[in-house]
Amino acid sequence: MARSFAEGRTWRHAGAEASIVLEIHAQPGAKRSEVAGVHVDAVRIRIAAPAIEGKANAALLAFLAEIFGVPRKNVTLIRGAHGRRKTVRIEDPALRPDRTWEDSG
Repeated sequence: MARSFAEGRTWRHAGAEASIVLEIHAQPGAKRSEVAGVHVDAVRIRIAAPAIEGKANAALLAFLAEIFGVPRKNVTLIRGAHGRRKTVRIEDPALRPDRTWEDSG
């Protein structure tokens, strides 16, 4: 299956285009944190933290901050604190998702 990180499918600009909003399908409890492709209309990300007491959410946000070259405070969980499907805002990312993840996963 071909993966597509094209704008509009898994992410979009938010506000004055200084921010992006990502749709995430999180898979906690993995051996390592990594981008694993596209799941329907969301980026599938495996997280090396258990889904206990917010540990997986914290690890996901830290992982995204590292990938996009922003401080952790620039990554916000908008929706999905208790499920696999999450919506995340990243303020002032250094790269766009389609350029960041072209060779990932």
